[in-house]
Amino acid sequence: MIQWLQHLSSGIHRLNEWIGRGVSWLTTILVVLVCFDVITRYLLSDTSAWIMELEWHIFALIFLLGAGYAFRHDRHVRVDLFYANFSTRDQALVNLLGAILFLLPWSLLVIYASYDYALISYKIGETSPDPGGLPARYLIKFAITAGALLLLLQGIASLIDSAMILAGYKEPEAPAEEDITKENL
Repeated sequence: MIQWLQHLSSGIHRLNEWIGRGVSWLTTILVVLVCFDVITRYLLSDTSAWIMELEWHIFALIFLLGAGYAFRHDRHVRVDLFYANFSTRDQALVNLLGAILFLLPWSLLVIYASYDYALISYKIGETSPDPGGLPARYLIKFAITAGALLLLLQGIASLIDSAMILAGYKEPEAPAEEDITKENL
């Protein structure tokens, strides 16, 4: 059972790592798109609704699909009054309780609510209300569900990792080299 849980956690980490690295390329696409939009708007006095909507959609995809990756690498927002000074076991306990009490229920709620929201959008064939806007608005709405699912999975992996640390089956992960470098600055 322990080995299966470790394998599951590792698989979730790999999935979010793969998706996070892929989604990171959307930032480059977003920068190019915004530059194109600025150039056409200010130099050519022209812009299109679809370009502005695409900018928002790409930003949303970066945020939504990158949430699990950010959580995986501890780059999420944390109110860190005491956590940094806790022992590794106490940090694992906080992570375990936080996942059980907050992260997993919240993620499940968002998945449940956003799926129905996106499904209704799909069924009515929702498009942009703006002339020249993007079609298939349900795609970005399903991204809410996908992002919450990736975060839920990463929360499960965090829960497993924390339980393994508390049970003595796993050593805590050392900070990445870039984290060590930043801490020394």
